[in-house]
Amino acid sequence: MKYNFDESISRLNTNSVKWDEVENLFGDKEILPMWVADMDFKAPQPVIDALHKRVEHGIYGYTIRPNSYYEATVGWMKRRHNWTIEKEWICFTPGVVPALGIIVQNFTNQEDKILIQPPVYYPFMNVIEKNGREIVNNPLRFENDRYYMDFDDLEKKMDPSVKMIIISNPHNPVGRVWTKDELTKLGEICLKHNILVVSDEIHSDLVYEGNVHTPFASISKEFAQISITCTAPSKTFNLAGLQTSNIIIPNEELRESFNKALEDRFIGMTNTFGVTALIAAYEEGDEWLDQLLVYLKENLEFLKKYIKTTIPEVKVIEPDATYLVWLDCRELGLEAKQLEEVIQKQGKVAFDEGYIFGKEGDGFTRINIACPRSLLEEGLKRFSQALKKA
Repeated sequence: MKYNFDESISRLNTNSVKWDEVENLFGDKEILPMWVADMDFKAPQPVIDALHKRVEHGIYGYTIRPNSYYEATVGWMKRRHNWTIEKEWICFTPGVVPALGIIVQNFTNQEDKILIQPPVYYPFMNVIEKNGREIVNNPLRFENDRYYMDFDDLEKKMDPSVKMIIISNPHNPVGRVWTKDELTKLGEICLKHNILVVSDEIHSDLVYEGNVHTPFASISKEFAQISITCTAPSKTFNLAGLQTSNIIIPNEELRESFNKALEDRFIGMTNTFGVTALIAAYEEGDEWLDQLLVYLKENLEFLKKYIKTTIPEVKVIEPDATYLVWLDCRELGLEAKQLEEVIQKQGKVAFDEGYIFGKEGDGFTRINIACPRSLLEEGLKRFSQALKKA
């Protein structure tokens, strides 16, 4: 089946956070939203068909996760990432961010320290701070328009009060796919210091050709025993509203503790449509995903050419993965808040401004390119014209 990612579909009046909350969030209903990480594409047809069939049944009561749910997840991890996991390792949660909150609460204590690698997905900071834990920053190194882990700094930041590191793999917002060697170096340091590695791998299916995602826990049995891997079909297949994620925990003691934490909070009841969608996506979604990745790469090339031609002061940080592109706007000479105001007030387009990902993101902005090319072109046109007027 050939999918048409150029199709423009209105999402207005669908209770969309991205589209229907524009005026509430940005104070202007004319804003073009290119910020939050969901796509403006229909889900794969097999998912739509499976959901239609389930809807037609007409009864949507309490729902179990059947064996096919686990088989589909195990099969997907093996087929797409060459990672052999066991059914028993899979723990259900209604989203990765809620899972991160529970992980922080359950595996650390008040005043414990947790490492992150900014500029990084800002909910990492939120779940740490809101639960009374201390953030320790291990900033990424930015060299020759590419980001790297700083292992010397990581080693220096280790002390007995550091209990956990949360990594973004692939990294949001900078788009790096960490290599096996990089993850191995990180894992060896964490083993040495008895640090729990929480690997957010929600973008792992969105990797461009020439790059290979390595699940941290797949590298060795030793790494698997100190890891919690967060996955979901939500980013991959545009299913975020179905609130279905899988937290993969090979270590039995950690897994039992996590499951008990879910039970204590009365979390774990499955979304009826989330189960249906996950099974269909993981069993029949490969063709759609393969075509999506081609289209996203074409969108990326379009963006690079457009920016180079119209606003060469802005540098595109080439992503290895994700449909989120990190733009270096520092040569424009604008303060972080000025940049935000120019883009939103003059350009009437909303990106995710870099400063929300940590101070290391000042002067950067993040754009979502998972939309029809006509929409991407309109967003870039607004961006370019706004900067020229600034």
